Amino acid sequence: MSSKSYFDEPGDEGGKLSKKAKDSPFMVVGLAGFVAAGLIGAYKYKHRGTMSTSVFLMQLRVAAQGTVVGCLTLGLAYTMYNQYFMQKPKEDTKLSS
Repeated sequence: MSSKSYFDEPGDEGGKLSKKAKDSPFMVVGLAGFVAAGLIGAYKYKHRGTMSTSVFLMQLRVAAQGTVVGCLTLGLAYTMYNQYFMQKPKEDTKLSS
């Protein structure tokens, strides 16, 4: 069995998937957006009109990928903002002696 599993393992509190979700919550939002885009696309497939199936699926793929990339970009921007702008400035101890 591979040690790189994202699911619960014996002795693991909460599992690796829940730890990953706590570390990067925008990944979970991106995955939920991807699933939502897929479900909406499956529903709208019946009502696509005269559009060919291949064009519809290409547009659906772009919408799903755009959702995921957008969520990951927002997560990265949020992380960078917290890391670089919300930190308190460090006091230099060498100059004060």
